[in-house]
Amino acid sequence: MGGRWMMCWAFLTTSLFVGLSVAGGSHVVTTFSDSSGGNSTINNHMVVHKETGIIFVGAVNRIYQLDPNLRLIAMNKTGPAEDSVDCSGFRDCPEKAQTRSTNNVNKALVVDYSRARLISCGSLYQGVCWIMSLDNVSNSDSEFVSEPIVANNDTASTVAFIAPGPPTPPTSTVLYVGVTYTGNSLYRNEIPAVSSRSLRPPDNFGIVTTSVSSGTKMHISNRDQYPINYVYGFSSEGFSYFITTQKKETGPNWPFISKLVRVCQNDSNYYSYTEIPIECVSETTGHKFDLAQAAFVGKPGPDLANKLDVTHQDDVLFAVFAKAESFGSQTPARESALCVFSLKDIRRKFVENIELCFQGKGNRGLGFIAMNQQCVPTKLKIIEEDFCGMDVNTPLGGEKPVMAVSVLNFTTLLTSVAATSAGNYTVVFLGTDDGHLKKVVVESGKSGSEYDDIVIDASSKVNSDMFFTPQKSHIYVMTEKKISKVLVHNCSEYFTCNECVEAGDPYCGWCSLQNKCTLKNNCPKGPKASELSLYWISYKSGQCTRITQVVPGQLQSSTARTLTINIDHLPTRSGAFWCVFRFLNGKTLKTNASLTSNGVTCYTPPTSELPPMPPSQHNFTATLSVRMVQDGTSPNDFVATDFVFFDCNTYTTCTSCVTSAFPCDWCVDKHRCTHDTAENCRNDILVTGLNRIGPSIRSGPGFCPRINVTNGSSELLVPYGTLKRIQVKVDNIAQQIIVQTRFSCRFNIEGRVTPANAKLIDTTIYCDSIPFNYNSPAPNITVPFAVVWGGGETKSLDNPDNIHILVYRCPAMADNCGMCLAMEEKYGCGWCQSSNRCQVREQCDNGMGVWLSRNQTCPNPEIRSFHPTSGPWEGGTNVTIEGINLGKTFDDIYSGVTVAGVSCEPYRHLYLQTRRIICRLDGPGINEPKAGPIIVKVADFRAESRALYQFVDPKIKGISPTSGPLFGGTRLTIYGEHLNAGSHTQAFVDKVSCEILVQESGRMECRTGTSKKKGKGHVIIKFDQRDRTYESGFTYVENPILLLEKEKPIRGIPAGGINVTVEGKHFDVIQEPLIYVVYNGTSYVSSCNISNNETMFCLTPPFSEEPSFTDIENRDGFMRLPYGFIFDTVNYTEMQGMDDEHMFQLFPNPQYEPFEEKVKKYKSDYLTINGKNLNSASDESDIIVLIGTSVCNVTSLSKNQLTCKPPSSQPPDLTEEGRTDSSKPPTVVVKVGKNLSYVIGRLRYDHLSVQEFPQKVMYLMVAGACVLIIVFIIILILYRRKSTESNRVLKNMQEQMDVLELRVAAECKEAFAELQTEMTDLTGDVSACGIPFLDYRNYSMKILFPNGEDHGILSHERPELVYKTKGLRIFGQLVLNKTFLLLFIRTLENNRYFSMRDRVNVASLIMVSLQAKMEYCTDILKTLLAELIEKSMESKNHPKLLLRRTESVAEKMLSAWFTFLLYKFLKECAGEPLYMLYRAIKQQVDKGPVDAITAEARYSLSEEKLIRQSIGYKPMTIFVSMSHQTTYMTGLDLNQENTDVPVKVLDCDTITQVKEKALDTIYRATFYSQRPRKEDLDLEWRTGNKGRLILYDEDSTTKTEGEWKKLNTLSHYRVPDAACLTLVPKQSSMYNLSILSERSEKSHKYETLNHAKYNSASPPLSRATSPLNHDREGGLKVWHLVKHHDNDNQKEGERGNKMVSEIYLTRLLATKLTLQKFVDDLFETIFSTAHRGSALPLAIKYMFDFLDDQALQHGISDPEVVHTWKSNSLPLRFWVNLIKNPNFVFDIHKSNIVDSCLSVVAQTFMDACSTSEHRLGKDSPSSKLLYAKDIPGYKEWVERYYADIKSMPCISDQDMNLMLAEESRVHSVEFNAESALYELYNYASKYNDQLMMTLEEDEFSQKQRLAYKLEQVHHIMVSEGH
Repeated sequence: MGGRWMMCWAFLTTSLFVGLSVAGGSHVVTTFSDSSGGNSTINNHMVVHKETGIIFVGAVNRIYQLDPNLRLIAMNKTGPAEDSVDCSGFRDCPEKAQTRSTNNVNKALVVDYSRARLISCGSLYQGVCWIMSLDNVSNSDSEFVSEPIVANNDTASTVAFIAPGPPTPPTSTVLYVGVTYTGNSLYRNEIPAVSSRSLRPPDNFGIVTTSVSSGTKMHISNRDQYPINYVYGFSSEGFSYFITTQKKETGPNWPFISKLVRVCQNDSNYYSYTEIPIECVSETTGHKFDLAQAAFVGKPGPDLANKLDVTHQDDVLFAVFAKAESFGSQTPARESALCVFSLKDIRRKFVENIELCFQGKGNRGLGFIAMNQQCVPTKLKIIEEDFCGMDVNTPLGGEKPVMAVSVLNFTTLLTSVAATSAGNYTVVFLGTDDGHLKKVVVESGKSGSEYDDIVIDASSKVNSDMFFTPQKSHIYVMTEKKISKVLVHNCSEYFTCNECVEAGDPYCGWCSLQNKCTLKNNCPKGPKASELSLYWISYKSGQCTRITQVVPGQLQSSTARTLTINIDHLPTRSGAFWCVFRFLNGKTLKTNASLTSNGVTCYTPPTSELPPMPPSQHNFTATLSVRMVQDGTSPNDFVATDFVFFDCNTYTTCTSCVTSAFPCDWCVDKHRCTHDTAENCRNDILVTGLNRIGPSIRSGPGFCPRINVTNGSSELLVPYGTLKRIQVKVDNIAQQIIVQTRFSCRFNIEGRVTPANAKLIDTTIYCDSIPFNYNSPAPNITVPFAVVWGGGETKSLDNPDNIHILVYRCPAMADNCGMCLAMEEKYGCGWCQSSNRCQVREQCDNGMGVWLSRNQTCPNPEIRSFHPTSGPWEGGTNVTIEGINLGKTFDDIYSGVTVAGVSCEPYRHLYLQTRRIICRLDGPGINEPKAGPIIVKVADFRAESRALYQFVDPKIKGISPTSGPLFGGTRLTIYGEHLNAGSHTQAFVDKVSCEILVQESGRMECRTGTSKKKGKGHVIIKFDQRDRTYESGFTYVENPILLLEKEKPIRGIPAGGINVTVEGKHFDVIQEPLIYVVYNGTSYVSSCNISNNETMFCLTPPFSEEPSFTDIENRDGFMRLPYGFIFDTVNYTEMQGMDDEHMFQLFPNPQYEPFEEKVKKYKSDYLTINGKNLNSASDESDIIVLIGTSVCNVTSLSKNQLTCKPPSSQPPDLTEEGRTDSSKPPTVVVKVGKNLSYVIGRLRYDHLSVQEFPQKVMYLMVAGACVLIIVFIIILILYRRKSTESNRVLKNMQEQMDVLELRVAAECKEAFAELQTEMTDLTGDVSACGIPFLDYRNYSMKILFPNGEDHGILSHERPELVYKTKGLRIFGQLVLNKTFLLLFIRTLENNRYFSMRDRVNVASLIMVSLQAKMEYCTDILKTLLAELIEKSMESKNHPKLLLRRTESVAEKMLSAWFTFLLYKFLKECAGEPLYMLYRAIKQQVDKGPVDAITAEARYSLSEEKLIRQSIGYKPMTIFVSMSHQTTYMTGLDLNQENTDVPVKVLDCDTITQVKEKALDTIYRATFYSQRPRKEDLDLEWRTGNKGRLILYDEDSTTKTEGEWKKLNTLSHYRVPDAACLTLVPKQSSMYNLSILSERSEKSHKYETLNHAKYNSASPPLSRATSPLNHDREGGLKVWHLVKHHDNDNQKEGERGNKMVSEIYLTRLLATKLTLQKFVDDLFETIFSTAHRGSALPLAIKYMFDFLDDQALQHGISDPEVVHTWKSNSLPLRFWVNLIKNPNFVFDIHKSNIVDSCLSVVAQTFMDACSTSEHRLGKDSPSSKLLYAKDIPGYKEWVERYYADIKSMPCISDQDMNLMLAEESRVHSVEFNAESALYELYNYASKYNDQLMMTLEEDEFSQKQRLAYKLEQVHHIMVSEGH
């Protein structure tokens, strides 16, 4: 099979697989289909990983691995393969077997979570399985298991699932398989119908237990006559179930029914195998749906759980059934139904059937398995629900069915089902056989409602496998060819409350505070959790909050009133209410509102604050909303409506006033519109508006005074220049008011109002005659007309019909006779022959001239132009004739058109009255030159053209070029004769069209089209469908080929103009090459030049839009943009499909910096110009440097610098006008490419020749130089005396500095050599004795509880907890509940009294208590970190601050998480360089003096701990031994005789320091905690058998100077080199008290040492140094090497060396250089992914990937932010702590001076991880200056380290969980978890009130009753405590 497994190449994702948003509207998010597999690729099974969300799809011949967005990750080709049903699973085929290519149909696909693998079973090789990797199914090492277990054809059913099973459930899992018998091979008889198969290697898929008559399998007798179809399988409450369809009984005439098959998971013999019928019945019709089609086991929502009498944690079976197509058929009909069964009822029904049989009632049944016999009675009277069968009454077939009433019936066939809960409701998704997905809410076990139907894949059956995403936000639906990701809800598609509520979607509800349809969790809660229902309206309530009425509904804008707003379903709420008015101009006004029983009341805003009425409008609309403000919440508008403000005063006519939509009335006499007639229309005639409420006798426009039309038209025609009297009818003249007034007519002619007196006679107004003239050249104008009345003549009668005057001029409307006579009759225009103009009759010679009416014919038709002027002699040309008077109708010219004597038939639809004729011309019939005029006859008149039309014979004589590429685009020039003949010309190369661009008589140009084949084709031109052919033809040749190299990408800059060389083939056929680059959807184009057949040069295009380089993720600093080439208008790139790997690299424009001086002096041979990004996209050939008129030859170009060679002499400057100017220094200009130039500045040559200077300038320079020389000599003489002494001092200081420098260098060299030698010895010691690592327990305690060495969690026996075990066990279960633990942590953190120390302690306790559950612990940590990141993004804090300080429990848990998981890495890899660094620092420090009081040292990395003066000292080697008493007391066996050990010390060391060095040397192979304490030992100087002296730091011999007392040293006691000393127990020194000396106290205390007997080498026994003689005087200050003054000035003044103290800072550098190698080794180990044989810990990769994912989720593109997160999480949180405190890892002692040195190293480590630049100055701390040059290199290590980790393959959750499980197993007994739980419980008890409130308010906590469980814990703890 290995040959059939294949890798999924990356390009498949782009070329074969597509993901689109398609059918189903906005519900279908994306889809996946395989377009490469052909018709044979049919999807069979699908499974979704419950943790990662990865989708696995089993199809015919394919296994797909998809990410949650259905993008292809990997693919495995599983077939087809050569196979035969006669071959075994081992691929052994008999000779007679005929193999053929056989498809591999996927029959089973399951995820084995416990072993992190995918099991895929197919129909090949009798139905065998493959074991694949969950990380990548395409891995070639997939394991083939040759045990057939599934069906071996495409139709037989197979159901497989993993569940607990023998031998030790629930810890052991097995594969349950139910398979239909195929009968097509002898091998099928050996495969049981139902079986439990092993998942343990090497027994993969074997029967778990088997014997002759029993085992975990069940065979069917007569399987070929009794088919069983397996529909679904599942596990619940210790049992495994199958749903089947099978015959009711054996025999031919029995119908098919559905059954439930059950086996106990603890049954190794299948004694518990039981079947019972399962029925789904319609309550309305009583019909049974016999055939189960699909099923799903899930959890019900609380509402359904209550109806089913179960809890929402119990299992419920959702199944779809169908009726049989006919009796005895197993083919389903269209009618189907959904039924719901609780597993609780199913278990009871099984127990009921089993009890009956075990009581001996009825038959055992299942005759198709074993003989159907009478049930055997047993002594079992009561069968428990967990009964696992006996060896009697097995197998058992019960007859009592488990029955349910259908929830919903359907007329379409249901094929799949999946269910989930939405709040309190249960939602079921149903797939159909026609590709639909139905959504149903199940309200009870008997009722439900369908609320949505989505088209997923029309006419394609939905597969039974449907799965939710882990978050339950989407569902994956599979059809034969497609997998779709579908939203389970889409609340945003509902825009109103009614739409939202009436949709019936239980997910969605109307959030009244946000005025949108949302999920319940997305709607803000009120101050109390119980108030959520007030804001979120579910579909059940159906009560939308809405404004039903506003009284008044509209308002005059000049008035203010109280509004009464009636609101439906307004909940009772506390808080302030406002009415808010929002206007279109953005203005918002609000007024106080008062709550009423039906809504609210409020005032409208003051009229002065309302916006002005828009011009020409009468109203504006405001949005009126009701706002509620509550304490602690932001104000929100929860309901709104439109409210109109109107202004009646804006209406100026009576008709518009009374017909308006507002309550406006018209005052006739006052001629105004008003909303308040009582105020504004007193004693006036009133016309009330149509919208005025109340009775009225004059209402509506019918009562308005107005003028009406007299002749049926509102347009009155008046010829130009005539006197005309206008008359109109009037209506509704108010006799009392209007009749007595004078009237006047007003005519507005071209803006000038012309009045005319008018008379009212009866009901007609007669206006006096006026002349109607106008100045405009327009053929006519409209003159508005009005009748005014009243004294001021400002009132006009209404003109509702818009009566107006149209003044027209006939000559302007028609300029020829034909057009004139064709005009409309209403104008009365005709042709006046005397004036040769179009006029009305009265104006034609005052009515006396010859005037043609529209019924007559014009006498002078004329042809003014025609085209074409020639055509092919064959005819067929359409001739267009244009002129005047060419007939008034088509019939006038239809038969009267000839062209050169040949008839031309006009087109009726193309005829343009009097002006244009288009006709089709016949040919003369012979190919002879012929020409003639065009003649048009109109009645008795004719028109003849002056030009002649020619019949010609077009000819093609040649073409250029003769060849072009297949993709076309070539500009082909055709030469010949009469090539512009005819009306319609087409060009072709054979049958390929050639688009005509230019057409002339002797030349034609066209662009060739795309050809599918190479070779020569005839050039054909069709002249009016008459062909002319060029036989030599045009040749299509090979397309150009571009040879683009990935290693040499094309680069450019926004300015463009960069020269690019492009190589390829066949470039000679390209005429117009172009290059383009796409940015932001816009293509920028530039030209190219062809150099030869294989090379062309292009200029990169300039960008009109300046690209933004701020968001570039690429660390190289450029954008990757698509680009391509256009060859002869053909987009070569799109046609060829260039892959995405060839991208244009766009760099920022180079920036050249101007000279710092205004005029730069040129002195050297080369000119250097600085800048940025100089060589990113350009090289030397793209750059021209001009110095004036000359060129500066570019010699080198780097990123920040350009160097060029200027001309030898200074060239003249070049002005902007292009003229030369030698009087100014030349300007330096840098030109980059063709488009970019920079003026750098002016350049003056500093070495100009004499002839280049003007003569006057030379004279002035010489004179000036002489004066300067004289002045200089005078100053020099005066200054010399004073400077001589200074020079002498300076020389002395220089000599001292040189000496110092040599001394430092020598010291560094010597120190490094010594340290290397010592470290070599140390390395040998380490190899021999090992590194003193702390064990896991102590290591963890030191980091988690730095101050808790005796912490209770270390004690495995705590008597006080004995009586609290039960309570702690329940509390431990709560801690293992994710909801509780998260709420517990959040509650503590939200309490202001929860201190930082408490946070650290709680985090550590949680980690300890979850040590044995590291998978769960990691899940909690990820959740907390995700919340922390989310909170950080929502706040205004910069994202880089995340994880910087331990301010939360999550951050401390992260530190502890790394502490646990990196211990192995420390021991195997990183511990050694850390220990070597510590020892190196200690060795180097101990080589020089160390002040015992101040901890200052000669050799230090810390400036604060550096001795800043010269201390005289001498290295010594002493020999130290341990007394027998010491060895006995300590119990340490040194495995050697008590010999003297050489110890290196200094003569200035204090006694305590000598003891420390001695112990370090003697016990170097012993852990520090196991060594004797120096405080318990005394140092005894001895020689021979009697000379002994106990040495102390302070005794009676201690020297005192003033207020200072100096500690004793070896030099104080005059201990010589090679002296012998012994470490003795403290109490043994008391023997000194028994020896009394009679010497006078006046004698010298060391006089005995001066005796010749001892020769100054052996101390006598003396009591002089007894500690009893020591009396610490009050007020004395103790010092060792340096006196520590409070006054710094005094301190500096008393230092022994007169040189400034800072000169000793060179020792820092010496120490740093000495230790450099060890620091580098440590940093390199930490910042490398594989070092010293140890791979990168999984924990680091896993956590870094998590941080990368979080950054992507939150849209963080700044790489520095993610870099900072990673640095804050691991290096700065974990490694820095260990570097500063190696005693957390090793059993060592860390002195103060070593601590200060390690702090400097730790600071350097932190700087290396920082992304910010460290700008150093003279005030910078020495610790930063010390490693300033090293930090950039370290930063590169860090960046490379992070990049390497990111590029590594992702760690799967399975691999991580396996590692975590192993970690838990290894360290499960390190701590007392019960003690940790007790400490955590104390916090829960301390903050109990707040915690209980949180648990009671949380929805998930309520469902799990967590508050009640915690209360139980409290009661138990209290009761047990007493």
